[in-house]
Amino acid sequence: MRLFAPVLSIAMLLAAPAAAQSTDEAEKLAGEGISKMLQALDLLLKTVPQYGAPEMQPNGDIIIRRLHPEDQPDATPQEEDDEPGDGTET
Repeated sequence: MRLFAPVLSIAMLLAAPAAAQSTDEAEKLAGEGISKMLQALDLLLKTVPQYGAPEMQPNGDIIIRRLHPEDQPDATPQEEDDEPGDGTET
């Protein structure tokens, strides 16, 4: 029983650096994960169209303008012709 206390003390001393290293690695991985999540959120906010306040025209029309229309892709998709032809439909 007298041998148990010194062995336990040595085991605890040897385990302390391993636990600290594990904690440091966990903190590093958590920091990297949070950084990647913030980058993804930033990219999401940049890709979602942003709109200004609605404007009411005298005739009753309501206009909601995009704040940065030059950043948005073309709203009218071009039709692709699957079959070659002269452009007439049958």
